[in-house]
This record gives sequence, C-alpha cells and structure tokens, in this order.
Amino acid sequence: MLFHQSAPIEQSPLAWSELPDPSPGPGQVRLAVRCCAVCRTDLHLIEGDIHPPALPIVPGHQIVGVVDALGPACQRLQPGMRVGVAWLRHVCGSCRFCAAGRENLCPASQYTGFHANGGFAQYALAPEDFTYELPASYDDVSVAPLLCAGIIGYRALKRCNLPPGGRLGIFGFGSSAHIVLQLAIHRGHQVYVVSRGENHQRLARQMGAAWCGADASQIPAPLESAIVFAPSGAVVPAALAALDSGGTVALAGIHMTPIPSLDYDRYLYRERDIHGVMANTRADARELLTEAAAAHVRPHTLSYPLRDANRALADMKAGRIDGTGVLAVGS
Repeated sequence: MLFHQSAPIEQSPLAWSELPDPSPGPGQVRLAVRCCAVCRTDLHLIEGDIHPPALPIVPGHQIVGVVDALGPACQRLQPGMRVGVAWLRHVCGSCRFCAAGRENLCPASQYTGFHANGGFAQYALAPEDFTYELPASYDDVSVAPLLCAGIIGYRALKRCNLPPGGRLGIFGFGSSAHIVLQLAIHRGHQVYVVSRGENHQRLARQMGAAWCGADASQIPAPLESAIVFAPSGAVVPAALAALDSGGTVALAGIHMTPIPSLDYDRYLYRERDIHGVMANTRADARELLTEAAAAHVRPHTLSYPLRDANRALADMKAGRIDGTGVLAVGS
C-alpha cells in the first residue's frame, strides 16, 4: 500500500501497488510480513502533519514477520525466525545521546515507514540491529501493537515519573493507552481514564480502570502522574489541573495541536512538570516485550486485509476501533 501525496484518509490516499521484491543489503534482513498494526503516526504521515524526506513511501512500523533472507554481515538472526520491527530503525551510535543511552534523541535517527519502506507490504527490509525476537506467548496479530503502541506507551510510563502505588491519569484511550492501562494495573497502580468516547470508556472499565469519564475535573482523587495520548494540545491544561503538587504529565504523541497558553500559578507553580516523549530506544523495546509477556498484557485488536489499509486508518481516526487495527498480510 503505497503513499504518494498527502490527503485526508477519507480520500483513500494509499494505493495498492506492485513493487520489485526488496533485497537485503549489508546488516539487513528481509521479512516476509505476516501482519502490521496501524498507528496514529501513519495517519499523521498520510494527512501531512509530519513529512517524510521523500515520496512515495510504504508506511507501517509495527511489523511482524518471518526472516526469509539475510544480507551480508548478519550474525544474530536466521531464516525462519519470527521477529518484529518498530519505528526506530537507525541511529549513529557515536553522538552524545547514543553514548548516554538516549539513542532516541540521536540527530541522525531514522524511522521505519518514514525514511524507508515499512510494513504495509508483503516484504520489508530492516537492519538486523533494530529487529526484535518476539515472545512465543503471543500470536502474530496480538504482538503487533506492542511494537509501537506498547513501546511508546512504555516510554511514556517511564517519562511520567509515576511513583510506586501512585495514581495515573490517562487522557485519550486508543491503542497505546489500552496497553499502558494493563501495565500500570499489573504494577499495582490505580488508573483514571479520560475519554470522550463512550465505547472507549466501557473498554477501560472492563479492563480495570478505577474511574472513567469525559470530564477530567470529575476525577475523584488528585493524580501523581498523567499521560496525554490524545493528539490535542487543548487536553494538556486539564491534565495539569488534575495533578497533585509535584506531579508530571508526559505527552506521548509524535504530533500534537498547539497547547493553549498556560496560567503559571494555576497549572505549573506547584512543581508540576511536562515531559515530552520522542520515539524509543532499543532497550525500551526489549524491556516492554519482556514485561508485557510477564504481565499477560493482551492488546484488543481488529483485523483488516492489507488492501483495506485506508479503511483501517479511517476507522482509527473516527474512534471506531477499540484497541488496535492490524493489517493481515500473509502467514
């Protein structure tokens, strides 16, 4: 499913296309793709909120597949292994951020389905060093959402500085949020979910949220931490207002509409912090996959054929998916 030009997803800008089978270069593996989850980042790309360096491009960065070819110098993976590929696909390895274990901030970082073709296809290439072995306890469709929704949610959970036993607020309840809810409850936290969608509120309650509603001012207890998953800057003041003194809000989206002017005394003075989240490290991915399997995290999924990628993304945009949409490619 090839993307040529920005347009609203309702206009079906992804086109079914035939491309030559890719050949892996040095240090690369080729995957026979089984499935690829859809992500709001794909929607931001297609609708022009973020801009890839070149078009056309094959989107998709939550890829599950089987290694079917190795490029020169590959050492860890073997043909036939089931693996996953996430958003981050390259860093320089030598800058001050890489040296400090913060490779997600590398100025030379590159991304799957943005700098190089992604997983909305039958085959995909990926650097071996950015390809992950997957827990055997997950089937292909269930594990796909962990590869971005899970990883970014996990990093946002780190960035929100949630203390042991602390109360966590989740603003927006899509793919990433429903995974974080499961992780936080497994860790022993109470979770409060703010979402306008009644179907999302119902799902959050079913999954164990302590409170769900559309109005953050009705949250029954002050929050130690909050994560804003909704791509709306207008949500941020409400998240800050729901915090106790010393609390932190993490902003988990790759793109967000402008944040309104913040009254310092009301929202920030009592040492409330705002932390952005950018991409992920490989350590985040490995840690999340391990913890999700141990916690028996089970993403809610809705499967679509690859040719229906436009419909899957439109359903996500309209809030018609509870959990994560996953494109079934092959088996």
